[in-house]
Amino acid sequence: MSKKRRNYLFGPVPSRRLGASLGVDLLPHKTCTLDCVYCECGDTTDLTLCRKEYVPVQDILMELGEVLQEGPALDYVTIAGSGEPLLHSRIGEIIDWIKNHFPHYNLAVLTNGTLLQHQEVRTQLNRADLIIPSLDAVTETLFQKINRPHCNLDCREIISGLVQFRREYRGMICLEIFIIPGMNDTPAELEEMRQVISSIKPDRLQLNTLDRTGTEDWVEPAAADELKKCSIMLGGGEIIAGYKPRKIKNKKADSV
Repeated sequence: MSKKRRNYLFGPVPSRRLGASLGVDLLPHKTCTLDCVYCECGDTTDLTLCRKEYVPVQDILMELGEVLQEGPALDYVTIAGSGEPLLHSRIGEIIDWIKNHFPHYNLAVLTNGTLLQHQEVRTQLNRADLIIPSLDAVTETLFQKINRPHCNLDCREIISGLVQFRREYRGMICLEIFIIPGMNDTPAELEEMRQVISSIKPDRLQLNTLDRTGTEDWVEPAAADELKKCSIMLGGGEIIAGYKPRKIKNKKADSV
């Protein structure tokens, strides 16, 4: 693959979940709807709900075309990066372009799920093969402490958006929960989380914890036995922290 410097693509990188992944970053660093205490990208400098064309779509597509036409060995093209990709108002056009021009590549989108409450956003994701939304808290108090959201976000509405997205979306949903010891690993919180997961009905559930330094230095990684306990209390989930698990396959039958 060409070594030319790219502005919006990174990798391919070896992903713990997705295998060989070519990343696509649609936002300036660090533009997000949340300012999570554990974020390994650092503090959110632009905490916003404003959807717009943050970086030019034509420039992104030009870079994608240059790379993908070389036929790299990829497991996924992954829209992710250093912020919340669903803030880019034309993400649907980017997804459609990839699926129209390079349909043999699987396409994943990593998102914090906060904008899935909006019909327009959900519709734009229809052609993606895999969506990996995160959900770290299901009570408003803990949501505020862990995710430090934009003031106009409501935890209940976010959960409702995830539930509605599952009803509409025909691809694979892998729900990720980031475990922070002493916060969202209590029996009461995990039981509420288990009930919410049951209503969302993701194809797979994955538990993660701190791997590199987070935004706040008091955030500690959960121990292996703690993650296992959380997995059991949530009804079963793959633990992806600390080792490389099998990559996600592009079929819904491969469930937790």
